[in-house]
Amino acid sequence: MSSRSNAIKEENPYENAIAQLASVMQVIDVPLDYYEMLKVPKREIVVYLHLKRSDGTVSSFMGYRVQHNNARGPYKGGLRYSSLVDINEVRALAMLMTWKTALVDIPFGGAKGGINVDPSSTSGDELEVLTRKFVDEITYNIGPEIDVPAPDVGTNPQVMAWIMNEYSRLKGYNVPAVVTGKPVELGGSLGRLEATGRGVSIIAREAAKAVLKKDIKDVTVAVQGFGNVGSYTVKFLTEMGAKVVAVSDVYGGKLFKNGIDSFERLYKDYSATKSMKRLPYGEDISNEELLTMDVDMLIPAAIENQINENNANKISAEVIVEAANAPTTPMADKILEKNGIKVLPDILVNSGGVIVSYFEWVQNLEREQWTLEEVNTKLEQKLTKAFYDILQFSESKNVPYRVGALALAVERVVNAMKLLGWR
Repeated sequence: MSSRSNAIKEENPYENAIAQLASVMQVIDVPLDYYEMLKVPKREIVVYLHLKRSDGTVSSFMGYRVQHNNARGPYKGGLRYSSLVDINEVRALAMLMTWKTALVDIPFGGAKGGINVDPSSTSGDELEVLTRKFVDEITYNIGPEIDVPAPDVGTNPQVMAWIMNEYSRLKGYNVPAVVTGKPVELGGSLGRLEATGRGVSIIAREAAKAVLKKDIKDVTVAVQGFGNVGSYTVKFLTEMGAKVVAVSDVYGGKLFKNGIDSFERLYKDYSATKSMKRLPYGEDISNEELLTMDVDMLIPAAIENQINENNANKISAEVIVEAANAPTTPMADKILEKNGIKVLPDILVNSGGVIVSYFEWVQNLEREQWTLEEVNTKLEQKLTKAFYDILQFSESKNVPYRVGALALAVERVVNAMKLLGWR
């Protein structure tokens, strides 16, 4: 049976998620019975999947789908394939999706799923069989009006295509709206691939205007991470005219004192070298040096816990725009707040993906295909409104943006629960 082997998480992510929920109870008035309902998911599905390998051996895997809250609409959340997947991680991420969809005001609730399988040690044919077995087990728990999965760590548009096909086969007709993040040829939305990075750049532009009181063209930016989110963030920010002076990947980074003059050249050269440090131009810097650079705006777009109690006092940026998931630790948050550094939280900043997933769902239900211009215009409208909703709410409550964002999301979910008469 696949397991987490020697990888042991230091903290329980579900306990952390509950602690976050508890932290906003001092900001908004939530009746105790609703708080108790929000602490736990509405439904947890755990299945055992048995897979006959190509060599004749049989392996067993655990699959999960946790549905946290659907007061505002069908459950929505990613499906991840990783040997580190466990029930507490999925519970925490399902709760996070409830807040994220409420914050950007799309008609979904929160869910998450996963299979504790290592995709790198499993063939494509085996992953397809495993995916279809998983769908067979949860068929009655997902659907366009029930629960709509999407890609996450270890999954991709191909996996979504398998889910769509297996679900449609069981239903007897084509159901593209059962998942989002599909290939465009099968009903996926234009603009989905770059949606998260585009969203980060939109939030950065509005933060420059509303928080820094500057035009984005007058703002210096450092971006940690050059994967899908980081690279698209750099692309769109340079197109907006921002001065991106530093970019890094897992191996280190480069300093461009005068800013990146051509993203196309940078991306082409990076694709050839596969490493920022191997680029023949720019000055070498470490990831730690990038984080502490004297810039207007810092965008962590890599992995979690990059800004922590060891380096928080060294952060010089006036604003941090969290493109990655949980790049700032709770202890660092307190230090940054004390030092007057504004943090725009991940729950807002990287929500572009789920917003365009919502657009994909709508297109599938209506059997339409929007143009890229339509998708991008609607994405900008949604994110801009969410940004100013958070600023106004946080300022009215006199709380940091992270607390304000979570409190606003929880308040919206609770209001829906009350209107529905949940007991």
